[in-house]
Amino acid sequence: MRVTQGMLTSNMLRNLSNSYSQMGKYQEQLYTGKKISQPSDDPVVAMKGINYRSQLSEVQQYKRNIGTVHNWTDNSDAALDKATQAMQRIRELTVQASNGTYEDGQRANIAKEIRQLKEHLGTIANTKVNDKYIFNGANTTEAPVDLTDYTVDSTQTPVQIEVSAGVKIQVNVNPQPVFSQKLFEDIEAFADALEGDGSDEELSDYLGTFDQHIDNIVNERADLGARMNRVELIEGRIEAQEVSATKMMSENEDADIEKVITNLKTQESIHRAALAVGSRIIQPTLMDFLR
Repeated sequence: MRVTQGMLTSNMLRNLSNSYSQMGKYQEQLYTGKKISQPSDDPVVAMKGINYRSQLSEVQQYKRNIGTVHNWTDNSDAALDKATQAMQRIRELTVQASNGTYEDGQRANIAKEIRQLKEHLGTIANTKVNDKYIFNGANTTEAPVDLTDYTVDSTQTPVQIEVSAGVKIQVNVNPQPVFSQKLFEDIEAFADALEGDGSDEELSDYLGTFDQHIDNIVNERADLGARMNRVELIEGRIEAQEVSATKMMSENEDADIEKVITNLKTQESIHRAALAVGSRIIQPTLMDFLR
């Protein structure tokens, strides 16, 4: 086979072009920090990257959902705490009013405070967070308690938020045991008894009634606390999954910078050697001697 000067020159130029391409690839990896810049560079890495990113996006969405759960449960717990304090104050006033030493005027003053506490409980039941009523189930646009006559909406649909694959947590508190219509009726009846001719025994009978209402609040708060503890456990597992997914995605896509620098330096040396060899291949022609 006859090898001409043109063939040698063509091969040299093609090899130099390949060398430039390799250096460009390594420079791109250093600039982006990624193994590939387009799917055609390595389809396997690209496909795995899509899967890892989908997994990471799903985990991050669960983290946002858990943030919403914390917002609901924390505000609900704070509201139930205030409701418990209000009911304990009503109980204290009940004990005071039933000891037989208060006059009619003093009982009337207690009745006024009792009604203020009833109104306070109504506003707690109508607590809004982010412009949503948190004690009316999925119907977050309407107040659960009508403060004009203290009627209570009794048709709440639980609010459930997905915090993990196939796992949903109820974030709202059932208002019926806590802010029932009977609660407001009992408080109003006690205020009427204070303003009327209620005997000390009749007034003291309300202690058991109010204790039951306090127990209802405590029980709902305990149930809420149990759900909050479960959410914290799930949150820890989700954070671990996020770390794992991020690590897998990094190992799949991120370039080994030390290795890339070494490869680039090696390719530069090879390129310089190719240029030196190329200068020897392009030999002087007859025209160079005719000048």
